[in-house]
Amino acid sequence: MLLVDANVWLELLLDQEQAGQVRDFLRAVPLDELAITDFALHSVGVVLARNKRDDLFVRFISDLLADTGVRYVSLDFADLMAVTETRERLPLDFDDAYQYVAAEKHGLTMVSFDADFDRTERGRKTPAEVLAEPPVAHDRPAAKTRRSRARKV
Repeated sequence: MLLVDANVWLELLLDQEQAGQVRDFLRAVPLDELAITDFALHSVGVVLARNKRDDLFVRFISDLLADTGVRYVSLDFADLMAVTETRERLPLDFDDAYQYVAAEKHGLTMVSFDADFDRTERGRKTPAEVLAEPPVAHDRPAAKTRRSRARKV
């Protein structure tokens, strides 16, 4: 399964530069192979509210999340302590460490445009990289690679 970072969802919702890549990704990968954290969902909500796009947030929930099979994951109190340790060890921002711990806990592969994950053992994949792989590869953590360009929300 794939844990989709907030920046991927926002790329599509805000029709940014790589929205087409995300659209292709969502058309090709069954929604029941995707997951989103509570933190990422709230982050999407905050960004859309700042942009006065509450309508998009409602559509995002109803069209892409509700009753689609997208898995909703969260961390408990013990996991939150691991977020702090992970943040210091790797080092990552709190939001990236939260995503990292969630991916680790649930055995998910991170899908993100954020190159900060490239410094980690688990790495990340972009939507285009997922599309370029055989479907079985979606279940394995990304190999650590270097990227020259990243986009962070």
